[in-house]
Amino acid sequence: MRFIKNKLHSAEADEAAILRDYRHTGDLELLGRLYQGYMPLVYGLCLKYFKDEELSKDAVMQIFEQLIDKLRRHEVSNFKSWLYTLARNYCLMALRSSSKHVFVPVEDGIMEKGEIVHLNIDESKENALSLMEKCMEKLPDDQRISIDLFYLQEKCYKEIADITGFDMNKVKSYIQNGKRNLKICMEKNSGNE
Repeated sequence: MRFIKNKLHSAEADEAAILRDYRHTGDLELLGRLYQGYMPLVYGLCLKYFKDEELSKDAVMQIFEQLIDKLRRHEVSNFKSWLYTLARNYCLMALRSSSKHVFVPVEDGIMEKGEIVHLNIDESKENALSLMEKCMEKLPDDQRISIDLFYLQEKCYKEIADITGFDMNKVKSYIQNGKRNLKICMEKNSGNE
């Protein structure tokens, strides 16, 4: 039994060393070596959600591409559980965004209509969104990431903590402070648009 525990501890130490080396060097070969062992797990998880082999294969590669950036920015202590959460969130987001598409049959004759349909976009809302994007860029990284995950990607505190590696109390603080700083920035710059 002691042999099994030592072997597991050794594997975790090896992963931690690879992650540390990758963060410092950005060497994709290191990341590929680490990810390769988890590809069957990620593929199985994606297949469970998508129920489609090709979509699942594509998702495995998309998730790897997300790792390239995320692992350079975030300290990850348990790679397997972090990767599982990242992959699950990727699948859920993909399913959520695909369910928002409305398909209109071609037979409906929408293309043959003579009038041109314009989107009525309220200019003040567009300006507010533009200002919000600019103010989001000015937030400290930890606040910007937490705000984005909480409000725009609709993640809960625990999911944000899992994705970012931030402590749960830090997540709450980053969201609260980020929201306040975003409001101050928008109020200060609303006349400049």
